[in-house]
Parts: sequence; C-alpha cells; structure tokens
Amino acid sequence: MSIARRLVVEADGGSRGNPGPAGYGAVVIDAATGETLAEAAEYIGVATNNVAEYRGLIAGLTAARALFPDAGDALRVHVRMDSKLVVEQMSGRWKIKHPDMKPLAARAAAILPPSSVTYEWIPRAQNKHADRLANEAMDAGRDGRQWEASASTAELDAPARTPLPDRGPPGDAVAGAAKARAALAAARGGTADAGTLFEVDAGASEEPEPTDVTAVAGTTAVPAVAGTTAVPASEAASPQVGWAAAPDLGTPATFILLRHGETLLTPEKRFSGSGGTDPELSAVGRDQAARAALHFAALGTVQDIVCSPLRRCRETAAAVADRLGLDVRIEDGLRESDFGAWEGLTFGEVRERYGDDLTAWLADPETAPTGGGESFTEVADRVAAARDRLTARYAGRTVLVVTHVTPIKTLVRLALEAPAQSMFRMELSAASISTVAYYGDGNASVRLLNDTSHLR
Repeated sequence: MSIARRLVVEADGGSRGNPGPAGYGAVVIDAATGETLAEAAEYIGVATNNVAEYRGLIAGLTAARALFPDAGDALRVHVRMDSKLVVEQMSGRWKIKHPDMKPLAARAAAILPPSSVTYEWIPRAQNKHADRLANEAMDAGRDGRQWEASASTAELDAPARTPLPDRGPPGDAVAGAAKARAALAAARGGTADAGTLFEVDAGASEEPEPTDVTAVAGTTAVPAVAGTTAVPASEAASPQVGWAAAPDLGTPATFILLRHGETLLTPEKRFSGSGGTDPELSAVGRDQAARAALHFAALGTVQDIVCSPLRRCRETAAAVADRLGLDVRIEDGLRESDFGAWEGLTFGEVRERYGDDLTAWLADPETAPTGGGESFTEVADRVAAARDRLTARYAGRTVLVVTHVTPIKTLVRLALEAPAQSMFRMELSAASISTVAYYGDGNASVRLLNDTSHLR
C-alpha cells in the first residue's frame, strides 16, 4: 500500500484592471511540516481576476502532481484560496455559468482525482505567499519579462506555518467546534456531545460574532452542518436566550440585505413604492450596482440571490448576478410598500396636501397612506411571510436579498423585536448593505446596518 502524501496548495490570481494585466501565484506546502516544496507564478497578459485565480489553481495542482507523479490515489491535496467563487465552484456548491470559467474549471478538475482534492476558503491575509507571487508575476509582466523563481522573495512575507492535523481537512470547523464544546463542558464539570453549545448571546453560532459583511460569510468551505445533531422540535419551539446552554443550531441563513441603487427619484427623497412608476436605475444607480457587484465578487460569499420584482431591484441584482454567475430568484413579498396617493411626492408635498393623513401614518403603523396604500403593519406581515419562506429555502446559506427601504428596515426591526416606530430612526442609503442572520431556534442576529464603504 502506498504511503499517503498530504500536501497543501495555496493559490491566488490578480488583475490590475479586471480585466487588465494579470498574473497568478501558487505554492505547494508539505502538510506535515509546513515546508514550502514548490512555487509557481506567471504573467498571463490581459485577463480578469477570476481567470487569473483559476490559472493559479491549475498551476498549483499541476505542481503538486509533479512532485509525486507515482503517488496515484495516495496523494491528498488540500487547496486553500481567498477566492470564494473558485472554492465554491470547484467544491460543486455553485454553478459555473461564465463561459470563460467552465474550461478552466474542467482543466483543474482533471489534474487529480476529485476524491484526492479538498477546498477551503481563507482570508486574504492568510494567503500572503501566493498573493505575493501573483504580484511578482504582474510586476514582471509590466517590465516586459516573465517571473523567475530565483528572484522571488514571496516566501519571506509568508506567515509562519504549523503542521496540519492528521485528521480532517485544514480548517475543519466542525471538529474545532466539537473540541471547543468539550472543553467548555469540562470547565463546567459536565460532558458535552455534538448537539450542545455554550452560547455567548442569543442565537449565537459556532463562529465568533462577525462585525461586518466580510466576517459574516467568511467561513471555510467545510459544511458547518456536518456532524451536528438534529434539534428536537421541543427545543426549537422555544428560542434560547442569554448565557444558557442551547442546541447546536448549525450555520444560520444569512441575509445580506442590499438596497437597490439610486433612481432619479432617490436624491429628491420622493416616495417611490410599488404603486408608482417603477423607475429604472439612474446613471449613479448603475454605477452603485456595479460597485456592489465588484464588492461581492471580491468577498466571494454570496451563494444565492433573491430580489424584489420592481425594476430598480432587478437591475441591481442583475449586475451582481452577472458578476458572480448566479441566477436571480424573484420574491414578490420583498416589493416596496404601496404609498398610494403619495407616490412621486416629496415629504413636504405630502405634508402640504395630506397633512392629517401623514400625521396619522407617522403615529400609527395600522394607518395606510392616502388613497389605498399599505400600512406598515400590512407590509410587516408580507415581509415576515417572505422571510419565513426564504429562511426555510436557504437554511445554512448566505443569500443576497436585493430590496427596498421599507422591507429592509422591517426585517431589521423584526429581528430586534423593536416597535414599528423604530423604522423612522434608521438611516438606509441607496445601495447600502445590512445583514441579518437567522438561526434554527427562531433567533435572529443583526450584524450590519447601512454599510456604504463599498461605494467609496
């Protein structure tokens, strides 16, 4: 029987312009010692980031196979990349729709038997060696030459490595969580099994509470539900709160809430709901959608996209979907409120024409706008029903939800169990990002509100 050879491949690719001058880098590491065994890098001309990342993967797998050509099925390679797109597509969890990606993915898959290769997403900060190699290759191309291994200093910037564990893939979140539960139970003088978890806040998961959208979906490619036990119906019916021990709830359904980009009505702060003209994105709005698409492509965290049926949301969602190679699912429950006779008017114009009605609307969530619009209570019922459908459909997944001001504020305030009037205390800019995670016991965690850093 052949002795198993365990290797790690770290790969990266970049494009200065996307598309623009591009290059890749890859490094092969001995999993048992952390020693660098091989490096590869190349300037590949004008290409996109995604093409460069796939080329880096191909180079890394090829180098790994070349190191032990006779290992056969005994060769085990664990790939670590900061491209969630490549990791998820090669793991088979995301569809490969872009025509440039399909042949590259096929090349990568044919280098080694699929059973010999596993994939893990890592933050860019943990991929410095391959990143530096890719940048050295692009620098070489800029100077009209190719990268040379003898001149590389990439390994000098690489983080210190430790041998990887003998069992489970690197970054095995399930195994790590199980050890943490056992340690916590021992500290309390009890025992722990795979179905219990010591929570630090209501609805906490096995991962630390993230502070921004990058951390929300920055999980490894190892399915976090593997090895967990089912939550008994009696336990799931009563959400756990505070510091008490609770069932292991697995990975939440994470909704990344993206407000649509600007229309011509947005900067004038006019009421624009589902009962109005259904405006398209303005030039500014299209630019915002494009920036959001680049942001989510760089993060590589979005697995599914759903959106409101209104045009401005469909256009915003399409910009992201085209970049990520995903389909868009329309959810009617995510449409904006119907503002009745107020559609197209500014707040001041409504105050002037329908002052009493506006005052009543601001004071009572049961009151609808003039002319048969929707009350906040009606919108909340509709949005809550859509939320329940989506959390059931996308349990454990990260979903981009492209919708409007009122639905997003409603989801946030329902997660916080706040009164309807709290919606008037929330700022929500065009193309902003908010995030809510929904757990199996019914708890929700608001992780982000009105982030616009991707637009700067």
